[in-house]
Amino acid sequence: MWQTIGHEWAVALLQGAIDSERIAHAYLFTGPANIGKTHLARELAAALNCTGDAPPCGVCRACTKTARQAYPDLTFVEPDGAKIKIDQIRQVQRELALSPYEGRWRVCIITDFQTATVEAANALLKTLEEPPSRVVMILTAVDAGLLLPTIVSRCQVLPLRGVPCQTIERYLLTRGDVPPELARVLARLSAGRIGWAIRAVEDPSLLAERKHRLEELLSLLRQGRVDKIRAAERLAGSNDLSEILRLWQTWWRDVMLLGCGCEELVVNLDYLEILRLQARYHDLSSAEAAVRSIELALEQLEHNVNPRLVLEVMLLRWPRFASA
Repeated sequence: MWQTIGHEWAVALLQGAIDSERIAHAYLFTGPANIGKTHLARELAAALNCTGDAPPCGVCRACTKTARQAYPDLTFVEPDGAKIKIDQIRQVQRELALSPYEGRWRVCIITDFQTATVEAANALLKTLEEPPSRVVMILTAVDAGLLLPTIVSRCQVLPLRGVPCQTIERYLLTRGDVPPELARVLARLSAGRIGWAIRAVEDPSLLAERKHRLEELLSLLRQGRVDKIRAAERLAGSNDLSEILRLWQTWWRDVMLLGCGCEELVVNLDYLEILRLQARYHDLSSAEAAVRSIELALEQLEHNVNPRLVLEVMLLRWPRFASA
């Protein structure tokens, strides 16, 4: 039985392919980080070699070992540092040239393929053009547009979308270790990323870090120009700068939503009273300008603009909030 949360259409499509024995030689699962791509890939890998009555049964040797990435006919590849490298693809090619050792299929999962070097991508393309028999390749990427079109064209693409908040909340409540109010907050904060919601339950440091970053935002809104420039210099060296900015963007988006009377769509529910205060203090155009300033900053960071300068410009454009 499939354990994937949400993505029912993708599960039905994959189950239909297995039932009809019309399995593609290569799949590409796309979507934002933590949305469930790798989990779905593991479940497909397990289903392909499952020996139970209703693949994936979750209890047979193939299913349990695949879940631990220890099945002999499974090759699992993830970025080495920041990149998928050509040596990793060459190793994949050597393994896929062998016949299945134990199962019906040799399965290769390569995650975050948008990080592949040009050499690695071109090497994999050769395998996709002439796939070995009894081999299924499963790639994951945040966006098909970041991959070579020739690779995408040789895969069956399954674009995964955010899981509805209600689905995530219901799942968290079934675990038995998540209070209803926390389940509601995590479901909103997840932005459809079921993997993030599960990690937040199992790793309290994620919520602690979020709280730290939101308190930092509130502190910045009370500060003058000199302090904001100093903060920009400090934040510029953060390894997770893009994640920090996206979190801050949800804050300003919530201020906008409250200004429009759409409280039911607010994400940061545990800061609702402060958000209401800010929505009264700032007009809608100020909040919208802050949202757009973060979007511009993210784009500039992607184009390798100096992070300190990007942050200085962004922070100095923000309105001051003396009552925060």
